[in-house]
Amino acid sequence: MWKNIRQLAIIGVLGLGLAACDQVDERTERARTLADAVQGQLRGDTDPALDQVRPIDRALAGRMKTEADAAVTGERARYVVGAIIAKPRLLEVVQADVPTPVGAPTPDAPMVAKRRSVSRSIAEVTSELPMRDFEPTIPRRALAKSLPQPVARKVRTDMEDALARYGLQGAVVPGTDGEMIVQIATAAPRRVGVQSLPRSLPGETEDAPPPAMEALPRFADSDGVGCPDTVTPQAVQEDPSLATECMVRALKDTGEFAYVEKDFIFEHQFARRPPEAPVQTILPNDPLFGLQWHFKAQGTGTTESAGGAGFAPYWTETRNKGSRDIVVAVVDTGLQMDHPDIAGSPNVVAGFDMVSDARMANDGDGRDRDANDPGDRCDPTNPLQRDSFHGTHVAGVIGAATTDNASGIAGGAWNVTIVPVRALGRCGGRLSDINDAIRWSAGLIPAIDTDGSEVWNENPADIINLSLGLFEPCPASMQDAIDAAVDAGVTVVSAAGNARVSTRFYAPGGCRNVISVAAGDALGEIAPYSNYGSEVDIVAPGGDVTKDTDGDGRPDGILSTKFATDCYDPANGAGVAECFYAYEQGTSMAAPHVSAAAALLLSSQLEAFIQDETCRNEVRAALLADPADGATAVDFACRQDMAQRVQAELLSYVQPRTEMQCSGSCTSYPGTPEIEGQPGMCFRACGVGLLDLGQVTAE
Repeated sequence: MWKNIRQLAIIGVLGLGLAACDQVDERTERARTLADAVQGQLRGDTDPALDQVRPIDRALAGRMKTEADAAVTGERARYVVGAIIAKPRLLEVVQADVPTPVGAPTPDAPMVAKRRSVSRSIAEVTSELPMRDFEPTIPRRALAKSLPQPVARKVRTDMEDALARYGLQGAVVPGTDGEMIVQIATAAPRRVGVQSLPRSLPGETEDAPPPAMEALPRFADSDGVGCPDTVTPQAVQEDPSLATECMVRALKDTGEFAYVEKDFIFEHQFARRPPEAPVQTILPNDPLFGLQWHFKAQGTGTTESAGGAGFAPYWTETRNKGSRDIVVAVVDTGLQMDHPDIAGSPNVVAGFDMVSDARMANDGDGRDRDANDPGDRCDPTNPLQRDSFHGTHVAGVIGAATTDNASGIAGGAWNVTIVPVRALGRCGGRLSDINDAIRWSAGLIPAIDTDGSEVWNENPADIINLSLGLFEPCPASMQDAIDAAVDAGVTVVSAAGNARVSTRFYAPGGCRNVISVAAGDALGEIAPYSNYGSEVDIVAPGGDVTKDTDGDGRPDGILSTKFATDCYDPANGAGVAECFYAYEQGTSMAAPHVSAAAALLLSSQLEAFIQDETCRNEVRAALLADPADGATAVDFACRQDMAQRVQAELLSYVQPRTEMQCSGSCTSYPGTPEIEGQPGMCFRACGVGLLDLGQVTAE
């Protein structure tokens, strides 16, 4: 959004024109045929419109399920055995001592920050440690020259003392923004100490061949037991999980680290168990739009839904379909680039694969420029498991799919820029990868490609969508990454989680500085699986595949893009082996509705914001200060102000919920307060209300 707006507008128009020309002959006729049928479709008469399109453009997956089939299994936090995230406190002192660079603004001149800030790396901190012949993951920058040698020696001493306590060997892996990844080995080494290594896997060497795709890193449940006070070094060396717990405690005990925590594994937030069995209306002509109740106006009429988010009346009232100058980064499993409703979409730009562990990546390598989703089945040999293609479903709700193209479904923001950032792979995603994905999405750090080159996000996000979760309070390193993004003027939207517990026990939904989103059903009530509590900001459609409130024989899930099997043709009910659209449920589906709404509101404010004299002066100062990089030079305070205004506006467009609309059985949600006059029913706090863009009126 903050590059040269005029250039982006020209490029966007040209790109849209070319994309349209490529498909105009085929789609013009389809659009003409569907023009009248769409109105009938929205009245509930979906079959005529469906009959006019190819089966590939309408087949979908998702049948009614029983509550047992759709129930959320008991979740426990997992982590990578032998991997620890730590950030030295001494870095803060060093930062304060860095001399002001030549040419920096004086107190009398405006302070202009850049989206691309200096990346602090543990490679800088460990510059005195024994180094092997390699290039650090993050190149050393000017800060390294100002780092006093005692800092590096102190970090090394703390590390070696902690390892020596239990007779362990460890390696320091460069992280970002001052973090380090500590990897420990439990086998008794010939020499206790610390090595400084590039990002790799516990126990690997640089010359070792890449691991087999099936050989995942070892995970362990985080049971909260920690490291016993009477533990022996031998017990620690024989138990990798215990070694991880004890090293976390030992490093914390030094008092020299801002935070020390295990490298947790996050999961996507589909709410399901692993598979075992008179005004001109502006509406899209996508044939499955009539089945997307979640975008309809709130109400009980034939074209309304009690749980709808009001996107349809918003499009008509405001004439606003979004802007490609607004960027939404989707940190998730990646994106199916060959999906027929996404391939060639003008809304999708280059992203990045931030999955560092080749064993979890499922694509044969680690971090690279390819954000395509190759699948995330934990056990590819299990025929009952399916790839979730979770990120594709989430991005489709926001607007990755081409809307109004007479094919498939519609997105909330017809025009938006989607940056797919892959951070979840096989069996989930590492906390350290997700933290880097958040910072990269915000344009704060570069990623490193397979050839060692820096890759900056050329489309820094205005909004970051995090439809993922961990059954743990917010890790300190994740809060650090979120704070950095918010300080840069980014709006961070997070799923509240599907564990049926207070969101304060869940991350990132329980982290500070995020818009935490609970899931609602088609009746506008909080979904049974959704987390709740004071940390929740808003409810948005998340769906419930165990219900069919409109009686159409289809589940009340959220319909969006993703490859699926065991499908059917909604026009005639015939079975279809494979399809590209599916119903899903979860707070993962609720969060992208809020991200799409924020993108629409930002786009409506964009022109006025650009005309703001204060911000114009700050941008002008940025261009003068650094002409070579002026396109990305923007004052963070200016961006923060815009983000805060839009967030406040977003949270005002809601329909308040009654206590009963945010309730549940007291036996199912222990610890929640009983509702007066409603025996056995307890209140589950669900924010300011249910998202309703239909309240927005044209100015």
